[in-house]
Amino acid sequence: MNSRYNIDDINNVAKQFLDEFKNNRCFAFFAEMGSGKTTFVHALCKALQVTDNISSPTFSIINEYEIPNASNKIIHMDWYRLKNTADAIEAGVQDVMQNNNDYVFIEWPEIAVDLLPANCIRVYINFMSESEREITTS
Repeated sequence: MNSRYNIDDINNVAKQFLDEFKNNRCFAFFAEMGSGKTTFVHALCKALQVTDNISSPTFSIINEYEIPNASNKIIHMDWYRLKNTADAIEAGVQDVMQNNNDYVFIEWPEIAVDLLPANCIRVYINFMSESEREITTS
C-alpha cells in the first residue's frame, strides 16, 4: 500500500487498509513521534467495530480489545518504553504474538525489530503536514 491521505479521511483509509491486508494479522508501525501511529491504530480498531476505549499502551505496553461477534481480538502494543529485545521478551511481547488469529498492532517496533514475525507487515507513516500523512508498507 502506498497512499497519501488527509487526516479527516483516516477512517476510510483504515477500512481500505484492512481490505488490502485481509489475510494478515500482524502490523508494525514505524513513524516519528507525533506522526499518527496511535491515531491510525484507533481508526483500524474502529473499522473492526471495537467499542472498548482505545488508548495508547505506552505505560502498560500491551492493551487488548475485543472485536464484537468475533473469535479473535486485537493486541495493541507500544514498545516505546522498552529498552531492547531482552526487555521486550521479559515484558512478554513474544507470547502475545503467538495467536495468528488475533490482530497485532505494534507501535515503536524498532526497539526489538528482531522479534517481529516474518509475516508482520511493516507500515511506515510519514508526516507530510498537520493534515496530511503518507502510508507505505513492506
